[in-house]
Amino acid sequence: MEDQAQLLARIADALERLVPAAAATTDWSAFPAYVWDRHGARGVSAIDAPALGLLRGIDKQKVAVTTNVARMAAGHPAHDMLLWGARGMGKSATVRSAVADAQASGGNIALVQVATDAVTSLPALFNQLSGIKRNFLVYIDDLGFAEGDTVSPRHLRSWLDGGVEARPENVRIAVTSNRRAILSRHGSEQDDPINPRDAVDDNLALADRFGLSLGFHNASQDDYLAILRGYAEELGLDLDEAEALEWSKRRGARSGRVAWHFITELAGRAGKTLD
Repeated sequence: MEDQAQLLARIADALERLVPAAAATTDWSAFPAYVWDRHGARGVSAIDAPALGLLRGIDKQKVAVTTNVARMAAGHPAHDMLLWGARGMGKSATVRSAVADAQASGGNIALVQVATDAVTSLPALFNQLSGIKRNFLVYIDDLGFAEGDTVSPRHLRSWLDGGVEARPENVRIAVTSNRRAILSRHGSEQDDPINPRDAVDDNLALADRFGLSLGFHNASQDDYLAILRGYAEELGLDLDEAEALEWSKRRGARSGRVAWHFITELAGRAGKTLD
């Protein structure tokens, strides 16, 4: 009988180990930022963002985003935001920097970045954030709908406006995308013989749900050099503008990201640490 009791105890212990632990309750007041993925939420101790003054060549967009985020942080009416346009021109950095700046000014706001594998669980996130005495900017980076995705433009439209699972009042959504229409990554290959524009119109209807829609366009040569001058001055680096232009030509683009890569090269040569 004793052996049988020991066997049953071992079986019970094994079964307990198979049962997943209960998900920890998220403290939505403890961190400046969070990541929401298919496992739930985890806090981030600091927002990785450049100082707003270093974001050059996008002055109008920067003012619009920071003003909107500051309103939200103060508990005032604010817009959902769509930041669209050229790669590497500071869409994501502007969102992160605006929230960090609002927090530094005492604003009651946190950033929640939603992983691409967790967009379908936005209603569950909204349920957790509803009623929390804090404002949240839910941030979806590089959104684009591909064929076969479980989330469609109609889902996001309902979460933004008019659906029974729409975001709560203390939540706003910020989305970055390469195109204003948030097109399918195969959107140029429409093969519907009835109405090939339906998919485009569907995505544009989603874009219209954002109260603030801002385009980020490729940098001109002057903008590109202005970005570099700002970085070089801030970091105490010697800038050779001719070399910087050659750097951009070899990469086939002029953008804030390409400028930062060149600054990284200069800092490496000079043995300086980038903060």
